[in-house]
Parts: sequence; C-alpha cells; structure tokens
Amino acid sequence: MTKFLRLTMAQLNPTVGDIADNADQARAAWAEGKAAGADLVALPEMFLTGYQTQDLVAKPAFVADAMAHLLALAKDCADGPALSIGAPVVEEERLYNAYFTLRDGQIVSRARKHFLPNFNVFDEVRLFKSADIAGPYAHNNGARIGNPICEDAWYPDVCEAMVESGAEILVVPNGSPYFRGKFPIRMNNMVSRVIENDVPLVYINLVGGQDDQMFDGGSFVLNRGGKLAVQMPIMESVLAHVDFELTDQGWVALDGEKATLPDTMEQDYRVMVEALRDYMRKTGFRKALLGLSGGIDSAIVAAIATDALGAENVRCVMLPSEYTSQGSLDDAAAAADALGCEYDTISIAGPRAAVTEALAPLFDGLEADLTEENIQSRIRGLLLMAQSNKFGEMLLTTGNKSEVAVGYATIYGDMAGGYNPIKDMYKTRVFEAARWRNANHRDWMKGPEGEVIPVAIIDKPPSAELRPDQKDEDSLPPYDVLDGILMMLVDSEASVADCVAAGYDRDTVKRVEHLIYISEYKRFQSAPGPRLSDRAFWLDRRYPIVNRWRDDS
Repeated sequence: MTKFLRLTMAQLNPTVGDIADNADQARAAWAEGKAAGADLVALPEMFLTGYQTQDLVAKPAFVADAMAHLLALAKDCADGPALSIGAPVVEEERLYNAYFTLRDGQIVSRARKHFLPNFNVFDEVRLFKSADIAGPYAHNNGARIGNPICEDAWYPDVCEAMVESGAEILVVPNGSPYFRGKFPIRMNNMVSRVIENDVPLVYINLVGGQDDQMFDGGSFVLNRGGKLAVQMPIMESVLAHVDFELTDQGWVALDGEKATLPDTMEQDYRVMVEALRDYMRKTGFRKALLGLSGGIDSAIVAAIATDALGAENVRCVMLPSEYTSQGSLDDAAAAADALGCEYDTISIAGPRAAVTEALAPLFDGLEADLTEENIQSRIRGLLLMAQSNKFGEMLLTTGNKSEVAVGYATIYGDMAGGYNPIKDMYKTRVFEAARWRNANHRDWMKGPEGEVIPVAIIDKPPSAELRPDQKDEDSLPPYDVLDGILMMLVDSEASVADCVAAGYDRDTVKRVEHLIYISEYKRFQSAPGPRLSDRAFWLDRRYPIVNRWRDDS
C-alpha cells in the first residue's frame, strides 16, 4: 500500500509578544489542517513569540510564558495532526532558538538552532546559545523529518548531518526578512541543500511587518534535483496543503499551486504598504496623518498610507508659509483629492511671526540663514505632533533615503513622526515608484485606481520651499548623481577612490561622504521605516555618532 504524508504549511503573521494570539493562530491552522486530513501542520521559526524578539527573549518570565502556551498547545492539539512550531527554550540555563513538534498531547521532538546569524539585522549570537545538531524525528507514518532552523539550512553542515542520520524530508522553519533580491538568494541556497542531500525540502517563512523588517513569506517546496513543487505567494497569510508520496526513490511532493512572484518594484511598494499596515495594527493605531507639501515624497507617502489603511483613515495637512508656491498648494490639494483623503490647511505664518518676535532680541543684527529655515520646519513639526496627540493619529514622516543619508532634513521638524514608509528608498527610486503606482493597482491596495500622484508633482524640480525660489539642487548634487554616490558609499561600502574611478567628481564625493558622517546623530533619532535593501539605516548599518575618520583615498 502506497504511503502518503499530508503537510499543511502555515505561512502566518505573528505579533512579537502577543503569545496568546500567536498560539490561537497556531490552533486555527492546526484545526484547518485537521479538517483537510493533514498529518502534520508546520509553522515558521519562533512563531509562538513572534520574531525578532530582540532582548525581550532574554527576560526569563517571557520565555516561561511562551513555554506555558506551548504546553497548552500540545494538550489542545492532541487529537489530530502533529503540530510543529518555533519558540525559545531554556535548558540547563542556556537559551535556545528551538523548533518543537507536538503530538498526542506531548512534545515529541525539539530541534535547537545550530548556526546563529550575526550580521545585517540579526544579532542571535548575543541572545542564544549554539546547539548541537539534532537528528530527525519519526512521524507516525514512518517518515523521518529533519528540522534545520533557518540559518541552519544556509550552510551544508546541519542538513547533511540530519540526512546522514536518517532524515527523509527536510522541513525548514524560517524567519527570513525581505530585502530587494532576497528571494533568488534563498531559493539558490535551498536548491543546493536539496541537490547535496537528495531529499525534498519544505521552506516555511514568516509573513508580516515587525518594526523595520518585513517578513515576506514566499514559502515553497522543492523535490529532488531542486524541482519546484509548490510556491506560496509573498506577503500574504495563507495555508497550503502539500501531499508527499513514498516512492522507490523516497518521498516526493506532488505538484501543487505555484504563485507568480512580482517584480522588485511591486515588491518594494508592497513592503512599504504592508509594513505600515502591520506597524499601525500591531501598535494600536487606526488613523494616520502627514504633512502634504505638494512634493513627491509626501505625495507617495500619502498614497502608501491610503493603500495600507484606506482613505478614511488618512488625513493630509498642508502647512503653507509665504514661500509656498501656488503650484504646491494646487498639487497637494489634487493629490489628496485623487486619493480621497481628508485635507486640511493650517498656515504657519502666525506661529512663525511669534517665534521670530520671541527670538528677535537675541538675533538682532544677525543675518537670516538656515536657522530661520529650520524654524519653519520645526513649527510644522510642532503643529503636526499637536494634531497627532489630540486626535490619536500616527504622524508619518516623509524623508527619502537620499535625504536621510545626507541629513537634508530638520531634526524635530520634518523628521518628527512615528514611522517613515520611504526611509529606505532613494529619491530616484521614489520617482520610479510614483510612476509605477499611477500605472498599477492591485487587490491588496485600499486606495483608488489610476493617477493618485499628479504628474505635475512628479515632473517639477524638488524643493523644500523654505526660501524664495529654493531648489534641492541648490544644496545637493542632482539626485541621479547623489544617489549613485550614496549607493556606492552606503550600500556597497565603497571607498572615495572607487567612486572617483566610477566617474564621480572627487570634491562632490568628499562632500557627500562628509554629510553622511555628520548626519549620523539625526538618523539615530529618526523614525523607523521598512527595510527594502540589505543596507538600510539602523541595524544593517551601525556607525558611531562621534567619528573623526575620513577616507582620503
């Protein structure tokens, strides 16, 4: 008689610290798997506590709470399929990132993570102990399953040891966050493990936003030779029931649905939408507001917020001064109208006059300079934060990565806010994203179809409008030049000499380098935003605020 194993892959969205709700999600997935005749329901890495927990997992009471919920899960899910789920565990006073299999009311298997990532956004060496490589466990129907945990499958050692000790299927639980181009890297590594060990592999990834990180799902199943059997969609909470058949060559996954993955621009845009949506939901905010200036950055943030939350939950505020052009007033109103958002106008003229009067005795005889420009920005920040406090709306800030990199933003002014959806998107890519959104609409967007960012906003020269006829290029290189240099200095850690060899003017490169270093203190105090690259500001790139070194190459 032919043997089969039905596996339910649960690609779901936990919330860090909401252990009870995460456990309820696991119960619901188990119940759905049971109804579908599953033999095993598998969830991702650290699902019970959410991921990444950072130092929260170092709290003994937190780990104890997770273990209590794990044991309750085992009892509640006794009559049906086995349930595999990730959670932390303390053994002999050592903390491990572990993966448990529950069956018949008990824990029947536990694998502990061997390779602990300690790069980019990961800091697991600081939190967990590396465990010895675990062997496989035997399922009721005789299938022997190995559980290399996330990083364990990125190197040959753990998978090879598990297969050598009898594993016939590798089920890999993951907490792998998005960066642009990440999926093919994952796939290539998992194909390597399959080819090296000649067994099928199940890759189950988390989905959902957590602080700056977006776990993008995209779980899949590979058969021998690296042949794709199942591909789950990205950035969606979804279950997939996968059937394995025991053949003369071993276990084989039967072909299932294969989702098509979108291009990188759509992935980036969706990350910004989904990450904001989850950040709001998981922190308890329902409504957002932002200063809508008539420029490209605030316009795309308004579109992202509307797609994430719906127009009824987004409020745009224009805060004009005497330097605000009629074109900006018209463009901001047109953007809010296209999105269907509430739109308010509050002049900063009165508050600015009051501040100017208050400072006049101290500033008497001094020329107006950047100080007065920054006062305008800080008044806007004050007025927006007052509205956030009064109405309970999350204030979104709107600085792109180019501005964040070189400090072209006013701390306590236009940097004020709780979240920045475009923090890791360079200015040139903001323009590309705006054009993409005008031409595309998807069912995960809550905003309207069509042109939601007026073409006039995309086409006009960027300006902060803090003085007469101001343009960004008065203070910065053209954005195509600036972004090219930043991608080298920031994303690639290139030298000044490398930039010059690539064709950039040395004086320009040195000025940009200087601006990057002296702006570190601003980034240290800036709002979080979704990670789109593998060199985002915060955990990917950790630089000292006080730093006298400069590259003289």
